[in-house]
Amino acid sequence: MKTKITELFGIKHPIIQGGMHYVGFAELAAAVSNAGGLGIITGLTQKTPADLANEIARCHDMTDKPFGVNITFLPIVQSPDYPGYVQAIIDGGVKIVETAGNNPQEYLPPLKDAGIKIIHKCTAVRHALKAQRIGCDAASIDGFECGGHPGEDDIPNMILLPRAADELEIPFVASGGMADARSLVASLAMGAEGMNMGTRFIATKEAPVHENVKQAIVDASELDTRLIMRSLRNTERVLSNAAVERLLEKERTLGPDLGFKDIMEEVAGVYPRIMLEGDMDAGAWSCGMVAGLIHDIPTCQELIDRIMSEAETLIGSRLNGVLEN
Repeated sequence: MKTKITELFGIKHPIIQGGMHYVGFAELAAAVSNAGGLGIITGLTQKTPADLANEIARCHDMTDKPFGVNITFLPIVQSPDYPGYVQAIIDGGVKIVETAGNNPQEYLPPLKDAGIKIIHKCTAVRHALKAQRIGCDAASIDGFECGGHPGEDDIPNMILLPRAADELEIPFVASGGMADARSLVASLAMGAEGMNMGTRFIATKEAPVHENVKQAIVDASELDTRLIMRSLRNTERVLSNAAVERLLEKERTLGPDLGFKDIMEEVAGVYPRIMLEGDMDAGAWSCGMVAGLIHDIPTCQELIDRIMSEAETLIGSRLNGVLEN
């Protein structure tokens, strides 16, 4: 399948594995890229630029296919060493970067000068238009269904993707609610040039997370996610667990008086305990509603091959079959 995204990034299939905290290590990124998609290393999971440089080198050892690095620009007082991370990406010979969070404009010049393609994750069309204006090569349009931060507009992809197609000149992929061939074909029909999957790639053999995490996704339905931190305008979709329900009770009880300090126990520094140790009630962790469509734990190769095979059948048989001769 050839789309503007496969051509832009030099990949075989229009499927991207998005950046995910304590999930996007070299093992997963390489497996996705080797299967014909675009694997992504999560930059800020690496504690220092030197650690990121090592992770990029490890990924190069595992694949000779294109892979990218995610950098999320966080609205925090003490920022990570973003110039250092950018330099590690450039020095590591990475040619694709997924940016997310705040406006990445300040860091684009050195990346663009190094010939790196930028895809920016956006939860609103206006954000995607800004990404286009500042020189991003592509956008990842993240609907309300997504795991992690869906923004504050609550627009699902059935509306958001066609709106993006109406407005954007740069190519974009669909993100949020993506799991299978139906997701891909529907995204293409609504104007996207491919899809970005997060939660679906956690439930794969190569994802370097505890088996408890993978099984929790398989066991979950589309009703098992919750939105937290809405009152702080830092909304995040997470899988329900004891810590999340405790956090939501604090939100209800404290109301407008809620501060980040009140929920530190449930959200700060919990990812290693969950993703690496399998302590499923340690805190809140990002998970999409798409968990309801995930029923197995395949290899990345099996997953991507299945998606592409079923997509061909959907396009060639089902869609053609509904047309009158």
